[in-house]
Amino acid sequence: MKLSLWALSLAAILLVIASSAADAQDGLVHAMHESMAQMHAAMDRVSSTGDPDHDFALMMIPHHQGAIDMAKVELLYGKDPVMRRLAQEIIADQQSEIDAMRLQLSKTSGQARKKN
Repeated sequence: MKLSLWALSLAAILLVIASSAADAQDGLVHAMHESMAQMHAAMDRVSSTGDPDHDFALMMIPHHQGAIDMAKVELLYGKDPVMRRLAQEIIADQQSEIDAMRLQLSKTSGQARKKN
């Protein structure tokens, strides 16, 4: 009787672990797809200005934000220390590049207004 109760307890624990792993995988897939959908929607909302430099930055900002969002998903679900470190680096690097592009856009937008 003790062995059967122990076996049932072990089976229940394994079922919970398997269910948790499946839930985590579902959460990961959903979060990655959601971050990509948001990135693509933001990129689709960008209207071309005719200035290649300006348009490049306008498109790259949501693209970089998508990378940040996906890296945050890795930090939420990932276990591999190398991948987690890469995700942290992506967040820092991509945010820095977004900031640089926004700064340049603000400078060039100001210059365009001065010419008019």
